[in-house]
Amino acid sequence: MEYRNIAIIAHVDHGKTTLVDALLRQTLKLGHGEEITERAMDSNDLEKERGITILAKNTAVEYNGIKINIVDTPGHADFGGEVERVLGMVDGALVLVDAAEGPMPQTRFVLRKAIELGLKPIVVVNKIDRGDARPEEVVNLTFDLMAELGANDDQLDFPILYAIARDGKAYKELDKPQDDMHELFDMVLEHIPAPSVDVDAPFQMLVTNLDYSEYLGRIVLGRVKRGTVKKGEFVQLMHKDGTMTKTRVVQPFTHMGLRRIEVDSVSAGDIVALAGIEDAQIGETVADLADPEALPIITVDEPTVSMIFQPNTSPFAGKDGKYVTSRHLNDRLKKEVMTNVSLKVEEIRPDEFKVSGRGELHLSILLETMRREGYEVQVGAPQVIIREIDGEKHEPIEHLVLDMPEQLSSAVIGVLGSRKGQMVNMEPMGSRVRVEFKIPSRALFGFRNQFLSMTQGEGIMSHIFDGYAPWAGEIKSRQNGSLVSMEDGPAFAYSIWKLQDRGNFFIDAGTEVYIGMIVGENAREQDMNVNVCKNKKLTNVRSSGADDALTLIPPRRLSLEDALEYISEDELVELTPQSIRLRKKILNPSLRK
Repeated sequence: MEYRNIAIIAHVDHGKTTLVDALLRQTLKLGHGEEITERAMDSNDLEKERGITILAKNTAVEYNGIKINIVDTPGHADFGGEVERVLGMVDGALVLVDAAEGPMPQTRFVLRKAIELGLKPIVVVNKIDRGDARPEEVVNLTFDLMAELGANDDQLDFPILYAIARDGKAYKELDKPQDDMHELFDMVLEHIPAPSVDVDAPFQMLVTNLDYSEYLGRIVLGRVKRGTVKKGEFVQLMHKDGTMTKTRVVQPFTHMGLRRIEVDSVSAGDIVALAGIEDAQIGETVADLADPEALPIITVDEPTVSMIFQPNTSPFAGKDGKYVTSRHLNDRLKKEVMTNVSLKVEEIRPDEFKVSGRGELHLSILLETMRREGYEVQVGAPQVIIREIDGEKHEPIEHLVLDMPEQLSSAVIGVLGSRKGQMVNMEPMGSRVRVEFKIPSRALFGFRNQFLSMTQGEGIMSHIFDGYAPWAGEIKSRQNGSLVSMEDGPAFAYSIWKLQDRGNFFIDAGTEVYIGMIVGENAREQDMNVNVCKNKKLTNVRSSGADDALTLIPPRRLSLEDALEYISEDELVELTPQSIRLRKKILNPSLRK
């Protein structure tokens, strides 16, 4: 069978997963008979809730007798480890760009990786039905970006398609719209090269992803580089340290639609899954038994942000979680490192682990997943990873792009200036303005909420790691102290009402609190100890119902990312399956002074 292997790459929210849905719907009508739900490729709960792709996944469709393997990649740079792995499996890429927004920071990131690997791009301008669409301009911007990233002449001579992925339409010419996607399929067959492979050579495959089945154990995924392997055949698993393990392929699988199909053998050029190879890690090679030869190990960009993970030690520890000890935490982090190649875990003490990742979102998705699995954990504030280059301290720098109403831009630019940001570009777009900055990564901790409130919720912000630069000096990112509980017990409406003018609360009346728990944000710079467990004294003159008219300001609900951005050096976020709480590292107020 002939194959084409393509990845779909784009900035977050430009419509990758929706496009895959449309491709699947149209080819499955041809007789593979399967129901496609909306955003079918976003398979885990967090992806569905947030509307983002976190894990790279592959599917396959058949068109004109040729099998097209499609890999849906994450748009967030925080999941860049996923992108780097899967781009090695493909020969071409559909570069999806929003018809109004144009190329954004994450487009730059994934595109750079694709160009370095020499992949042939097809540019798909999506959402051309938007009122503010500017397709010709967006194509020119994409061309400029590719030239800037060092694309060769063949890559710069890219074909263009215009699409409305939500409606399942894609066509070559703006003035000749089509009702389906056959022109996209034709273009893939015409422009994306078939993998150049040798089916008769000794078998060789790089492990680029792992899965697990209750019945078959570990399943390895990757593209067969050369040769063929049959069901029940023995192979060599070549480890990263140069050692080899003899193992057996229990069952090979190939993909069609959203299903894995059992087959008797798989051969070069196809993206496949093999069951039975138990000790495999990502980046290792499965090779022929008689003539084993290792493929180059996948290299992934280094992490830029770290956090300290510990078992929960608060007075409420162990109330909701199933896994609460440091042994549980250690085992879970070791398991995560196997599949999450851009994550690093270092044991500082038996009950303290330094976890490093690509960014705050990368680490917060791991924390949210663990919380839902029943783990209790407490984490410190995110820290950037400092490097020493030529004897000088260097820190990670982000390329930040802000899109906001023009009249609100000057205040935002002022705040970024105070956070050591340097403006590199400013472009008016009607009543809005797009501003680009180079800014230290640590300056963005806690900035998103401030940005949204300064732009009255109308601002769009995205950023991407841009490299290392000399240390920029002290940055004061948080202006306000915390309101810290000085008593244990339930919070009363009366005491919250009395303290409302001191700051914003994070808790409702009736919430159980403990000494040292952060219950709100102080209006001033220092921390303040408050008693939210004090109720109004009742007398025989005043009835207990006289307080019913208390009007409380609704509390500010912090999501996990908000909580991580909010805390300072001496504070922790406590995560349990039911709650996200903030607390001081030292709970006793007399020891904190």
